[in-house]
Amino acid sequence: MSMNGIFSALRISASGLRAQRVKQNVISSNLANAETTRTLDGGPYRRQFTVFSADADTRDVRLLNKMQGLIGASTDSQHLPIPPENFPRDERFFGNGVRVAEIREDNKPPKLEYDPAHPDADLQGYVAMPNVNVVREMTDMIAATRAYEANVTAFNATKSMLMQALQM
Repeated sequence: MSMNGIFSALRISASGLRAQRVKQNVISSNLANAETTRTLDGGPYRRQFTVFSADADTRDVRLLNKMQGLIGASTDSQHLPIPPENFPRDERFFGNGVRVAEIREDNKPPKLEYDPAHPDADLQGYVAMPNVNVVREMTDMIAATRAYEANVTAFNATKSMLMQALQM
């Protein structure tokens, strides 16, 4: 087995850790700006969110085997059969982990609140407030934290298995 194969599980978990850290930072920014009515671009802060995608990597064993014509090789009759060539495959989803494809702005309109004394109020007394829902952001933060913790657990389990294999 190549070194890439041995460490691929660690690489996948690490990519999940990086992606969830970025997501947590974006959510933190949303929470910090939940009351920001004036930005450098003008107008209220606009909520941002992360878009994840598969981290397509040509080191993926399935793609390498397909490119090198190694499909169908088996060393033991008890192994699971390799799917036939006509098995539905979508190579967009092959890869070694996840990555943040982009950080987008939410296009929902700002919330209007009546506060004629506010310095950013319009002529009718309404203030355009950020389109940030604090409850939603806190829920997303909890989910991102749990996903981060799951990746830490998977990383540590893989590391433990590798250490045990080295001790044998």
